[in-house]
Amino acid sequence: MSPLEPFGARLRHAMDARGPLCVGIDPHASLLAAWGLGDDIRGLETFTRTVVDALADQVAVFKPQSAFFERFGSRGIAVLERAVADLRAAGGLVVMDAKRGDIGSTMAAYAETFLHKDAPLFSDALTVSPYLGYGSLKPAVDLARENGAGLFVLALTSNPEGAEVQRAVREDGRSIGATMLGHLAAENAGAAPMGSYGAVVGATLGDLSTFDLDINGPLLAPGIGAQGATPADLPRVFGAAVRNVVPNVSRGVLKAGPDAGALRDAAARFADEVRVVVDAA
Repeated sequence: MSPLEPFGARLRHAMDARGPLCVGIDPHASLLAAWGLGDDIRGLETFTRTVVDALADQVAVFKPQSAFFERFGSRGIAVLERAVADLRAAGGLVVMDAKRGDIGSTMAAYAETFLHKDAPLFSDALTVSPYLGYGSLKPAVDLARENGAGLFVLALTSNPEGAEVQRAVREDGRSIGATMLGHLAAENAGAAPMGSYGAVVGATLGDLSTFDLDINGPLLAPGIGAQGATPADLPRVFGAAVRNVVPNVSRGVLKAGPDAGALRDAAARFADEVRVVVDAA
């Protein structure tokens, strides 16, 4: 596959081949402790290496949470750089969960950090926040397109606080969340088999039939597992767009560690459950 093949196409191929699942890599202190590791750089390295070695050639998508690496400073970033490189070398797609959002040259610098093909942290896609206005994301949109990468824009998130912004209604009668979905649909128009500009939409939100989720792009869906949603909930939440859902599971898989076989089994189980539900929808 060409490295410049659009992210949406690469994502569709990966999910068809490996199963529709994204595993979050979230080495927070409590999870390190549950694995019997210290909350230090050695614990971070051991945790990350174990996850990468166990799952890199099995799971379609990985979502490292940048903050849990950044908190260890430059040594933590070095662990993240190696993980990104190794995951991608094994055929996994990396969605960097950094939720960057700013304006002008600062947004361009964030884009260059994660979306430039020569950057140490080059990822297949990046989570971004559009709440300085969707237009503020243009540097990231443009650089992603240039480098065959993608974006996941926060649209309808699973945290309760998000509703005060995302469900606020504009003068034209549309909610902010619906407006973001509309922008993404425009970015993805005509793309096949799927566009590269996705939305973050929580799997815990229940009936979203009042929103048009058919953006011809991926829908990154946190909330499966520890947050209470299950694969069986996906058709009810996402309706006809369910085939483009990228369900994210973090603790639901990671709690099976540090045993590599148990991690693989947990990931395979979630992927199979999602595939059955999507195929039946």
